[in-house]
Amino acid sequence: MLSSDFSIAYHYDTIFTEGVFEAGNIALADVFRSLGSPSPIRVLVLFERQLLAFYPNLAEDIAAYCEHYPDLLLPASPPVPVDGGEAAKDMDVAMNLCHLLLQARMCRQSCLVIVGGGALLDAAGFAAAIFHRGIRQIRIPTTALAQADSGVGVKNAVNAFGKKNLLGVFAPPLAVLNDSRFLRTLPPQRIAEAAAEAVKVAMIKDVDFFAFLQEKATAIMADDAAAQQAMVKRSAELHVQHIATSGDPFEWGSARPLDFGHWAAHKLEMLSDSRLSHGVAVGMGLLIDTKYAVLSGLIPETVFQALKDLLAGFQLPFCSAHLEQRDSQGRREVFAGIEEFREHLGGRLHITLPTAIGRKIEVTEINGDRMEQAIAAVIAECGEGQPNSNQA
Repeated sequence: MLSSDFSIAYHYDTIFTEGVFEAGNIALADVFRSLGSPSPIRVLVLFERQLLAFYPNLAEDIAAYCEHYPDLLLPASPPVPVDGGEAAKDMDVAMNLCHLLLQARMCRQSCLVIVGGGALLDAAGFAAAIFHRGIRQIRIPTTALAQADSGVGVKNAVNAFGKKNLLGVFAPPLAVLNDSRFLRTLPPQRIAEAAAEAVKVAMIKDVDFFAFLQEKATAIMADDAAAQQAMVKRSAELHVQHIATSGDPFEWGSARPLDFGHWAAHKLEMLSDSRLSHGVAVGMGLLIDTKYAVLSGLIPETVFQALKDLLAGFQLPFCSAHLEQRDSQGRREVFAGIEEFREHLGGRLHITLPTAIGRKIEVTEINGDRMEQAIAAVIAECGEGQPNSNQA
């Protein structure tokens, strides 16, 4: 018998900066400098095409930045615009990106820099992770949601066969650079996307952060830059801390606290063909699981009301249409999300429920009748709203 036992240490920094592609900003250059390469690193930069509406000179700015650091960066081509949004989370898109990497002659020592929202970071990160069995990637998230949550993590995935994030890998980035300048051109609904994930992590990990969000919700939605940046930074910190200290960064176990509210959210996104935004779906999922916790005697009704009021403060609408969809047996179709979540976890169901603001437990069984009651109660109490388009 031959036995092998080895471990690999991972390290990446999440850097908060402003004007990442300004020549005098050394944040990105320092990431490459830290590699200690004796020659410039071959780099391909992808950026979300939709950004050109707000930053028409983005490609030129990126190219000029690379030219400013010729001892560190060797561009494989001019910066490449690609479409973002949920449609990017598709296997065909990932394969097209792999072909692009091949055309650019990217190798295992090269680096892909991805500038865009969470969906593009997911698809391009997945392509980078499977190309040549993995090339280095640097993420520059451009949405509040990606800066606060998905962009600072270690997951890369695309949707397939009607399932959210079915095909993917765990591939930590070389670094993440959160440029606050990108937040300035985001409309309120895109800020609300990040707020949903911030509320999620505050509900299970940080009562003081929850109180901060209660106090600053109006300012955040009124474009208070300092409040927005504080929300994004604390949310990112809590997500990264969990990944680094949970003892299970690649989720070999079944407990997934950061997926609080997500069994319903992911199913709702799929039922709506991604017309329901991720933030709205997460908000609805949080309400459902928190109401279930109330009905289970884990928390008082006041916690649900505080959550409901906070999500309303972030102008996250509630849409019951996809909760009302039923199968041929009259069962709510969203319930299929519980079984899909169990399969995704690896066999044993683990659902995170709050026991107080800032505290949580894991349960391994869900009472169907009680969950039906919870969903009905949430529909009755939260009313209707119009879903946002998904641009996570």
